Amino acid sequence: MVINELLQLGVEKLGEREYLDPLLESIIILSYLQNVDKSYIYTHGDKEIPEEIVDKFLNFIEKRKKGYPLSYILKEKEFYGLDFYIEEGVLVPRPDTEILVEWIINKVNNEFKDKPLNVVELGTGSGCIPLTLAYYLKNIKVFAVDIDEVALKVANINRDNLNLNDRVSFYKGDLFNGISSLQLEGKIDIIVSNPPYIPTNAIPELQIEVREYEPKKALDGGEEGLLFYKKIVPESKKYLKSGGILAFEIGYDQGMKVKKLLEKNGFKDISIIKDFQGLDRVVVGRLG
Repeated sequence: MVINELLQLGVEKLGEREYLDPLLESIIILSYLQNVDKSYIYTHGDKEIPEEIVDKFLNFIEKRKKGYPLSYILKEKEFYGLDFYIEEGVLVPRPDTEILVEWIINKVNNEFKDKPLNVVELGTGSGCIPLTLAYYLKNIKVFAVDIDEVALKVANINRDNLNLNDRVSFYKGDLFNGISSLQLEGKIDIIVSNPPYIPTNAIPELQIEVREYEPKKALDGGEEGLLFYKKIVPESKKYLKSGGILAFEIGYDQGMKVKKLLEKNGFKDISIIKDFQGLDRVVVGRLG
């Protein structure tokens, strides 16, 4: 079977489904299996494909048809210009989270320049937030926490790949419990988190890739989606320096609720930052 025939078969099997581009995804999967650039697939349509590759391709297409995330198939996801290793059991990095990362990068560059900073990140998952921050900000040291063994394994792989072992450390634990033995109270300049924030009853309404295959504990934020903000905000005050920054990714309708939670706990200069669709996506504040 040649490339064009196999692509056509992939398109037919994937069919029409929301959030899926059958031709593009077929090309991406085939280029991955052959270890070639997508341009090779476009320009070598009459090239014969080994039977072993055909079988793997059809297997991956069948998985994708059932909603299995493309990033789990490819074992990677690009995030803020960096390639991250991803596997099943870890939340796939989202473009929405790049808004949170970009805000922190700009804030540090504009306000702190080369001053050494201590950063804590809670719920690290693949490690995309702390590793991206450390990659682009040479003056920070990050203490990142997750409760899940698979997440920590993946985060450590990504740290090794990006050569950031000297400035990013990962700890196992439930939120601040993961760093409770490090004596960091009052020493942290920035705390950042993209916690689970989907209301429990909204999870069945998510697209199939998310609701069926991504880890529920990385999504489920309790009845209102605010469970983890209510845990993190009060305790963050023990760790932040005076004037320290707390920065969250939030759900599209949670901006005012999280802002009020910060105000109630003595935070000042609180801002709600919107995403490219004009929806609330990030809340930041300073400890007064």
